[in-house]
Amino acid sequence: MEFTWSDYFAATMVLFAVIDVVGSIPIIVDVQRKAGQISSFRATMVSAFIMLAFLFLGEKLITFLGIDVNSFAVAGSLVLFFLALEMVLGVEFFKHDPKAVKAASIVPIAFPIIAGAGSMTTIISLRAEYSQLVMILAIFSNMIVVYFVLRSIYKIEKMLGDTGIAILRKAFGIILLAIAVKLFSANVTQLF
Repeated sequence: MEFTWSDYFAATMVLFAVIDVVGSIPIIVDVQRKAGQISSFRATMVSAFIMLAFLFLGEKLITFLGIDVNSFAVAGSLVLFFLALEMVLGVEFFKHDPKAVKAASIVPIAFPIIAGAGSMTTIISLRAEYSQLVMILAIFSNMIVVYFVLRSIYKIEKMLGDTGIAILRKAFGIILLAIAVKLFSANVTQLF
């Protein structure tokens, strides 16, 4: 397969829609409030590493670990489900841990919010349709957007204000809950 601009834009837009970093702003703001500073560079690099690992190793990697794609998707859906419940109901499942400030950039920001089960299964699917070069460029293009959104999260939070964040948090909590349920129901039947 060769590189074409149309393939690049198609793969980039599909990944952008699946990653949905703009839609994840309320979740990221919420995690930031609990954990403190989030390293945008670290979260972006870990996300890029996970996505590139899935591009090159994909199913072989999770099979080697004794996990199938469906189990991976179900596990990711459960984390997303509890994040969504926090957003919608205002309850706290993930406790604030001062020792986990650095880890917050990795879990849940890098995984499963940015490089989640949806992103990884999409990469595995797109790998069959597009060249590796197209996929690498699509991943890096999305990681640039992710980096700038994470880096600007304080400005975005100020611009929206507490009321705007609260409204977005509830609205995207419902959307995230629906995505988690859909991801769970689509994959749980394959486990049995």
